[in-house]
Amino acid sequence: MRIVFFTQEDPFYVKIFFDEFFKHYKHLNEVKAVVISHAMGKKSVVDLGKQMFSFYGLFDFFRMGCRFAYGKLMSKRDLAKDSTGTIPKTYSIKQSATVYGIDVIERGDLNSQDFLSLIRQYDPDLFISVASPIIFKEALIKIPTMGCINIHNAPLPKYRGMLPNFWQMYHDERAIGITIHEINPKIDEGRIILQKHVAIRPNETLDSLIKRTKRIGAHFMIEAINMIKAGSVTYLENDPEKGSYFSFPTREDVKEFKRRGKRIM
Repeated sequence: MRIVFFTQEDPFYVKIFFDEFFKHYKHLNEVKAVVISHAMGKKSVVDLGKQMFSFYGLFDFFRMGCRFAYGKLMSKRDLAKDSTGTIPKTYSIKQSATVYGIDVIERGDLNSQDFLSLIRQYDPDLFISVASPIIFKEALIKIPTMGCINIHNAPLPKYRGMLPNFWQMYHDERAIGITIHEINPKIDEGRIILQKHVAIRPNETLDSLIKRTKRIGAHFMIEAINMIKAGSVTYLENDPEKGSYFSFPTREDVKEFKRRGKRIM
């Protein structure tokens, strides 16, 4: 199998998924490339900053900003395995993939003819989206022989859309859903391959919950890949009419979240 991942350069949470996946997937030579797009798609740095400030508030925004700046600085370093093959600490998805010898492609024009020609050269069997900010169009979806799949931290078709961990905590769910599903031209509507639930711990913050479910999600993805390889997938319905959709939380949503006794950090 030849696998290509699609993602965005998020050092806070998405990188946790890849570190866990790279460490535990027994056939890592099957991963031929990781395609990294600009975080949050077409948003400018200023607009993204404003959105994050509104979400985190002054103090937590400063904390996250310091973490981001440090990670950005450290991610410029050239890293390699030492003589014993030990994997060094990395600070970006690009660094992590490079250390494991996986090609990194930094592109945002995933549906362009130029990119389609490039990615076909990998003769891919499976595309995997992990927080990719780009909506896949039909021409891209049709390239891999075994399909395109995505991981979404919600019990689809419920909680489609943005930041599902936040909304599940907001609505006092006892567990977070993790769904791996096929990709089609619509958002979070492809057939379900695998769906599991992870209990929310008492007094857990959103930050710790996202980190924990990213690690767990990497293992679920390994399970889903093995199911696809074995041809043992039993697809489940993913009808958007029976679910719900949420956009990125507003400042008022965050205030209500905290009023209900929840914590971001």
